[in-house]
Amino acid sequence: MAALIYLLLFFFLLTAVFFFWFIFKLVFRSKNTLQDRMQHYLAINEEKASVDIVKVKQFSFINLMKEKIQKQVLTKEKNTKLETKLARAGLPLKPEEYILFQWILTAFLGGVFYLITGNWFFILLGGSIGFVLPKWFLRKKQRERVTKFNEGLADMITTIVGSLRAGFSFPQALKSVVEEAASPIKEEMDFVLKEMQYGKSIEDALNDLKERMPSDDLDLMIQAILIQRQVGGNLATVLDKIVETIRDRTKIHRQISTLTAQGRLSGYVIALLPVFLGMFLYMIQPDYIGTLFHHPIGITLLAAGLVSGIIGFLLIKKITNIEV
Repeated sequence: MAALIYLLLFFFLLTAVFFFWFIFKLVFRSKNTLQDRMQHYLAINEEKASVDIVKVKQFSFINLMKEKIQKQVLTKEKNTKLETKLARAGLPLKPEEYILFQWILTAFLGGVFYLITGNWFFILLGGSIGFVLPKWFLRKKQRERVTKFNEGLADMITTIVGSLRAGFSFPQALKSVVEEAASPIKEEMDFVLKEMQYGKSIEDALNDLKERMPSDDLDLMIQAILIQRQVGGNLATVLDKIVETIRDRTKIHRQISTLTAQGRLSGYVIALLPVFLGMFLYMIQPDYIGTLFHHPIGITLLAAGLVSGIIGFLLIKKITNIEV
């Protein structure tokens, strides 16, 4: 009997995941390339073309929701900050689409947690996880993209140095980087070139790049380029020295990451183990652990454990986070 219940629960969760993925694709589906759009309209036969009223209503409803979110929830400052964060993460979403996705995930996880447990308390827990999860994923994608950018930065500067010594101008050197580099350097340098082609100065384009990619190594390179443009000098020689500095810093970062791996893992265990252990005990014996959620002493102990776990995690993170 227990195996049947767990099997039904598994199929329910699987169905819920597929349903949520369908809603997500329906809301955020888009044809991003001009070629796809042209092929879509060129393939329509004028004699057989017809308007799907349902799709038009869905499209109008989605656009109306996006406009309401943009006007009522997102101020101009918040919209700009969220656009910058999404650009850093490399996610093809608009700020209002991100907020709408966050609301859908909050409601979805709150409902799933309630259906699994039957306890109203878990609606708040599931909703909180659904609200925080997109923010965590956005920060994770930002860190991964910035890390990948930093890993290829030394090779990028080496390519620029080689192009400058071959007699190319700085924009031509950036074009060489676009042709040879991999993502995300390829996309970022291509965006810098497009901004310069649309009339922005090199200084403004590089400062915008620094806003999108908060990297100390990139900031060092940009400052060297801007100073060289003001006072003159051999830019290739300066960038060559910066490459050596970046490679040394990268080597030290990797050594520190290796030495602090055990400490960082301990922090994650301290933070996550009580949560998963409590959920597991509630699923197999709800009456045994349910007192913690109803009795005042149990609620006090939960609050004290939560605060202690957060403090321990933050202290370990502070100790293992070594600036170079």
